[in-house]
Amino acid sequence: MSSLKKVLRVVREEEASPYPKASLFLRGCARVIDVAIAWVLYVGTGPAGVVVALLYLLFADGMLQGQSLGKKLFGVKVVYLPTRQGARHRDSVLRNAPFGLVIILSMMPDLGLRAFIAGCVVVGAIEIVKVLRDPLGLRLGDLWANTQVVDGKVVSALPERSAA
Repeated sequence: MSSLKKVLRVVREEEASPYPKASLFLRGCARVIDVAIAWVLYVGTGPAGVVVALLYLLFADGMLQGQSLGKKLFGVKVVYLPTRQGARHRDSVLRNAPFGLVIILSMMPDLGLRAFIAGCVVVGAIEIVKVLRDPLGLRLGDLWANTQVVDGKVVSALPERSAA
């Protein structure tokens, strides 16, 4: 049994992130900016607004080498941990899928607004509890995409590895 614990400990140490936990305040401010941008897109693009807002929220973190407009403004960055480089569009979609689900719930006939609010409460609660409890500040989407939000200044100080 102790050998199993040693193996599990070694695996955890190998997969551990070299980055410290980013400021939750900066992350929250960046998310507010991104949601505001999605809202402007929703309102400004007419009947296609829900889809345009959904696409922005899903792809935003892969736009500027791991930074959405909000993250760029507040100096935080999403890093794909295996390569230590900025998140790609694929990583962005995976990590933002829980929020995309909330937007998709809003499209339900007859239940749209209620489903959206319920989705915000459930997904928001899960993500907030996860990010507060995790020592690296990872949320569910980060686990799916193997990413972490880090201070943008820290990233430039560490060497990048190539994908294996």
